[in-house]
Amino acid sequence: MTSSGTSSGIRIGIIGSAGRMGQAIAAAIAEAGATLAGGIDKDGDVAALAAHSDVLVDFSSPAALEGNLDAAVAAGVPVVIGTTGLEERHHFLIDHAAERIAILQTGNTSLGVTLLAHLVREAASRLAEDWDIEIVETHHRMKVDAPSGTALLLGEAAAAGRGIGLDEHSERGRDGITGKREHGTIGFASLRGGSVAGDHSVMFLSDGERVTLSHMAENRSIFAKGAVRACQWLVGKPARRYTMPEVLDL
Repeated sequence: MTSSGTSSGIRIGIIGSAGRMGQAIAAAIAEAGATLAGGIDKDGDVAALAAHSDVLVDFSSPAALEGNLDAAVAAGVPVVIGTTGLEERHHFLIDHAAERIAILQTGNTSLGVTLLAHLVREAASRLAEDWDIEIVETHHRMKVDAPSGTALLLGEAAAAGRGIGLDEHSERGRDGITGKREHGTIGFASLRGGSVAGDHSVMFLSDGERVTLSHMAENRSIFAKGAVRACQWLVGKPARRYTMPEVLDL
C-alpha cells in the first residue's frame, strides 16, 4: 500500500490504484489539494486502507465489491463507487451497506455526463413516445462490458423521464432481420476501437426531425476530477445512497 502525506485536506484511499483510472485519480487528488491516504489493488489490505482514509473511492472490479463494502462499513468510512459492470446482486449489497455508511455509486463520475443525464431526463419527459430514443456509445478496444455503465446511466435517465422501467423497455444487439422497431423502447448501440476514452450520444428521433444530446470524453482526467469532487462532497454525509446529480445540486 502506497501513501502520501504532502497534501492537505481529506484523506482519500484508492481501491484499484494501479489501473489507469486509479492513477488518474491519484493525480486529481493532488491537484484538488486533498491527501492520498494510500492505494491498493487485488489482494491488497482494504481494511488497513479504510482505517487510514476519510473516504474511499473504488474503481476495481465487481468481484471485489462485497469485500470492499464490508471493510468500509467496518471502518465507518464513506465510499464512492465508480466500478462498472455491476449486476442486481451488487446493487443489493450497496443498498444494504448504505444503511450504515454514506455511499455514492455511479456509472460515470464526469460532471459533464452528470449534467447530460439531467438533460436527457428532462427531454424524455417532454417528448412523447412517438420520439424514438437511441443511445450510441464508443469506447477503447480494451473495454470489456457493453453497454457501458454511462450508456446505462443515460438509459435510466431517459426511462425515468418517461416513467418506465429500462429493463422492460430496451433493445440491444440488433442483428439480421429484426422486424419493426418496438414502440416506446430505448435502443443501445456499442462501438469499440482505438483509444477512445468515451463518447456518448442520446438521440431523440421523430418524423421529420431529431435532437441529439452528446458528451465526448477526451481523456480520463475528467472522470478522476469528478470522482475526487464526489469524495470531497460525500465526507460527513449521513448514511444512505447518493448520486452524482446531488453533487451538482440537480
